[in-house]
Amino acid sequence: MPLLSRKGIVTIAVLCLGLLLIAALAMLKSKPQREPRTIRPPLSVDFISALPAPLAVTVLSQGTVAPKREIDLVSQVAGRVVSVAGQYANGGFFNADETLLQIEPEDYEFSVTRAKAQVAKAQEQVALEKGRSRQAKREWRELGDKTANALFLRQPQLNSAQASLESAQADLKKALLDLSRTAISAPFSGRIRQIFADLGQYVSPGARIAKVYSTNIVEVRLPLSDRQAALIQLPTNYQNSQTDNYPNVTLRSSVGELSYEWQGKIVRTDASIDIESRMTFAVAEVKNPFKADLSVDRPPLNIGLFVQAEISGKTITDAVTLPKDAVYKGNQILVLNQADQINYQKISVIQTSKDSVIAVGITPGTRIVSSRIPLAIAGMKVLPKKQKLVGNQSLDEEATL
Repeated sequence: MPLLSRKGIVTIAVLCLGLLLIAALAMLKSKPQREPRTIRPPLSVDFISALPAPLAVTVLSQGTVAPKREIDLVSQVAGRVVSVAGQYANGGFFNADETLLQIEPEDYEFSVTRAKAQVAKAQEQVALEKGRSRQAKREWRELGDKTANALFLRQPQLNSAQASLESAQADLKKALLDLSRTAISAPFSGRIRQIFADLGQYVSPGARIAKVYSTNIVEVRLPLSDRQAALIQLPTNYQNSQTDNYPNVTLRSSVGELSYEWQGKIVRTDASIDIESRMTFAVAEVKNPFKADLSVDRPPLNIGLFVQAEISGKTITDAVTLPKDAVYKGNQILVLNQADQINYQKISVIQTSKDSVIAVGITPGTRIVSSRIPLAIAGMKVLPKKQKLVGNQSLDEEATL
């Protein structure tokens, strides 16, 4: 019992000592001294003075070069391939109506000979019936009767002979046509993409001979967003058939460290907007893409080549080109009032690029803050320190796919 009393006394003593120490620290603590509030100077910002002016925009897109016309050469007759042209190979060039593959013609020559014989025989029969008809007319006149039936004058026999002649002539034309079809060619100048039949092979009617495409014109399908399509005079109207008014297109591609250009035109758009991507596809055509250009040592515009496209767009009136840092939330800028206070103002963005924005709806002389303010508050006073006039300049828009 006495032991417990001593522990209790020690505990109470420690608690009292701790309370006394806390009270002493609280009494000895120095009171904070009030310092006069310092007024920070206004934030220094750069600004530009808007000067709207007309601007011809350029829209960027990209696509893959494809042939405008590509067909399968198909045999219309049967037979064995007896010869092929030297350029009949994958990648070979050919001229229009040039024989690429020859099917054995002997059977069809025999058919032509037989058809000629049938024509000669039919002509002989027609001549005989005409003579017999004239003889029947003379005999009838000698009888003193002016009327005679068609059967006595051999008119049905003559008509039958003439019909036989026409049938024989049609058979001859068919035989000659089949003979001409043994020489297989394309109706345009082009290039062979792939061959399916070769020397010595037997082909039947309807068999694929080769896949070929025209080299006169190639095309590139260029995807455009709604905003991009609105900046181009696309040939979407039924009445719009004047190719001279179509937008010009510059196609660029890099081969190694060198960059090359080809000039073309937008000639049409796809029949409908793509359902999955919601893109409008404009089709650009380039004429004579494989023609050598010795002045620039330019390679041909090969099928399958990926190219960047610059499309000439509309002229925007009262356009202003702004640095991208001057635009907030996609369509707002900070403007300065007479008291050098900033306020937000909405703009209509026409075109954007990596570093710049083209906008309309800005009053001439508007002072626009070009310095980026992380936490801009409407009504905040700033210190303008640099003025620069800004109107517009050439700007290319990157296609967003």
